[in-house]
This record gives sequence, structure tokens and C-alpha cells, in this order.
Amino acid sequence: MTDLRIRAATPEDLDSVLAFWKTAAEGTSISDDRDGVARLVARDPEALILAEHEGELVGTVIAGFDGWRCHLYRLAVHPQRRRLGIGSALLAAAEERFTRLGGRRGDAMVLEHNATAHHAWRAAGYMAEEQWRRWVKPLTA
Repeated sequence: MTDLRIRAATPEDLDSVLAFWKTAAEGTSISDDRDGVARLVARDPEALILAEHEGELVGTVIAGFDGWRCHLYRLAVHPQRRRLGIGSALLAAAEERFTRLGGRRGDAMVLEHNATAHHAWRAAGYMAEEQWRRWVKPLTA
């Protein structure tokens, strides 16, 4: 896709990102709210990467790096803009960020039932590690 702009999100983008995820992302997390995304952008201003075309938000990825591991979340492309290279451009930006920070391996959170996502991740060179399962515990204040 020509004229694709890749950039880090700012606090002004939070509402549009959350609205975009309702259309383009599958599944939700406990931190998929304004406070959660605001904390992400405040703590790591380069982690939430956006793709825009002609001023319209068309894709996102969160490229979180904790100093040890590189984690990818919320790779989402607008349903009407898929298969145009947006996801690839977002992953390239995320991987470049990880390399610059000293990361050595990216891992992605992908829903088990999302076959479309499995195909996209596989096409990007990622592979499932069936021996791992995600274990979670919601934290309360």
C-alpha cells in the first residue's frame, strides 16, 4: 500500500485506537480500556505502533519489550484493508524496534480459534510453539 504512514501512538490517539480495535481486533483483554492503553503509552511511548493511510487508522501492533523478551500484541488491520501489506509493515516496524533495543526473539499472542491470524503470523515467519500455554491471573488493587 502506498502512502502508508507508520508511527508511534500518542495520548491523543487513545480513543481512536480503542474504537479501531472494536472493528479490527478479535477478543479483548482486561487492559483494553483507556486507562490501560494510556499506561502503556506513558510507560513506553514507542510500544503502540500505528499504521495510517490518508489520515485514517488502518492498523496497529503493540511491540512491548521488557528488556529481556519481545512481545507482540494487538496486531490488527482494518477488515477492508487486509492483504495490502499493512500487517507486514507493522511487523517490520516492531521487529526493527526490537532489534534496535537488543531483542533476540519476538513472540506473539494469537487466539487459538483465529485461523486468519494463524495464516498471517505463519506467512510472516512466526511459528506456534504447542508446548506453551498462557496462564493468567487478573490482579486487583
